[in-house]
Amino acid sequence: MSERSNAGYVITSAIRVGDTEYVLGENPNAPARFVTWVCRNGSDYFWGRYTDDPLTALRNLLDRAGSALEVLERRQREEAGQHED
Repeated sequence: MSERSNAGYVITSAIRVGDTEYVLGENPNAPARFVTWVCRNGSDYFWGRYTDDPLTALRNLLDRAGSALEVLERRQREEAGQHED
């Protein structure tokens, strides 16, 4: 499998939620060493959030994917007629 990259950042982690992927990239030579992006269709990266701190980047990746998962779960419950109070 080949290494994925975008804008000079190597993608080191990815979480898929539904049709959307949340990725974390690293570029040791960039002003902000880490970035998280939303990615669609395997190559459409957008809404980048940049930081120099690896734990901040990881937390952002997990928060973004977690929020998307909550939305997906809520939609599934609503479609099934199981509304949460």
